[in-house]
Amino acid sequence: MPADPAPEPDAEPSVAWAQPAAERIEAHLETMGDRAWRRLAFVADTIGHRLSGSQGLERAIDWAVTELASYGLENARREKVKVPKWVRGREYARVVAPVERELVMLGLGGSVGTRGRLRAEVAVVSHVDEIAKRGKALAGKIVLIDQAMPPYDHEQRKSFYGETVQARSRGASEGAKVGAKAVLVRSVTARSLRTPHTGALRYEEGVPKIPAAAVTVEDAVFLARSVARGPVTVELFMSAKTVGEVDSANVVAEIPGRTRRDEIVLLGCHIDSWDVGDGSTDDMGGCIAVMEAARILVELELVPRRTVRVVLFTNEENGLRGAKAYHAAHGQERHVAVFEADAGQGAPLAFSVAGDDADLAALEAYAPLFLPFGVTAFVPGGAGADVSPFVADGVLGIGHRPDGSHYFDLHHSPADTVDKIDPDHLARNAASIALLAYILAERPEPEAPAAE
Repeated sequence: MPADPAPEPDAEPSVAWAQPAAERIEAHLETMGDRAWRRLAFVADTIGHRLSGSQGLERAIDWAVTELASYGLENARREKVKVPKWVRGREYARVVAPVERELVMLGLGGSVGTRGRLRAEVAVVSHVDEIAKRGKALAGKIVLIDQAMPPYDHEQRKSFYGETVQARSRGASEGAKVGAKAVLVRSVTARSLRTPHTGALRYEEGVPKIPAAAVTVEDAVFLARSVARGPVTVELFMSAKTVGEVDSANVVAEIPGRTRRDEIVLLGCHIDSWDVGDGSTDDMGGCIAVMEAARILVELELVPRRTVRVVLFTNEENGLRGAKAYHAAHGQERHVAVFEADAGQGAPLAFSVAGDDADLAALEAYAPLFLPFGVTAFVPGGAGADVSPFVADGVLGIGHRPDGSHYFDLHHSPADTVDKIDPDHLARNAASIALLAYILAERPEPEAPAAE
């Protein structure tokens, strides 16, 4: 039987009603050990990466459905989604003149292939916007966008990813507009041990599609130095292609609410990854944290008045098809709040709130309850790509904001492996998400607006 519900809070902004739940979750954390990390390692070791359209993704989806059902969540299921299938194939890049040297590269997700070996002189720009300024001088060249990502700002907890990733997302189409043959992008990371970082590009409608790949920071600066001395020729080969659409699925499971089952608090993450590393940081760790949070609530019989729904979205990395399909199917349901864990599993620090000042103030009042888990604040910010359609509808959005100082060292690279995840961080993140879910689903304010 579920535990007795928390006492009804008074109209005054007291958070004392949530204290017993916070204490119970904190005590339960001490008994959990590294079980969440062991589940993450199981997926990493037995399934591996989970690119959209791959067998690995579908195996992970099936595993998650079974796992959530075993935790006691109800109606654990696959919800069908059509996703694009992009295949990397064989690829390489090398300098052929004035010296011979292999370059460490990864084709960008969604890129077209080279249709055989492509050789051309390299031209270097330091920012994606410089391509248009250089214009036809870049025609027939392989353009290297040597756009550096600034170091992580610890004081502001800022990564500069949003500004720098424009080189990756826009670079190919900007190069095509001026007649470039291909584009190489400096990997979007501030720290590197000659590790390439992939990610999706975005081809602009009506612009020819040219091949695009990421090279390591070290190889980008090598090419820039070399071009400064004189002409450099690179040979690029990519057999990448998109082979249409295939079936995939979102994973959905629920803890039905006690009295307001039609009001939903969504706990989200994305279960797909790129096809390098095992995707533990981006984002299987987030999925394990969300699944574990729900498991904690079930184990403690903390059944709130509203429904807690876990959603593991497919195809976040190269299409957001899972997010779009879920919104199309469930957008008219009464979502009270949507949460996404897609920022790695560093030490717990904060939650970001995509809402108005009143939403932020209401949640800030609960911040002291999260201190035992390491979360110190609720701050203004985004919620996550997969839940963004609901935020656009006016639903309260909340994002997971653990320590991100090393997140982009691993992001979309072969270095994103389970050994980078601290078991204690993962467990405390899961516990803090469990408390957040309980508060959002149990508190009397605000009530969800009626569906249109």
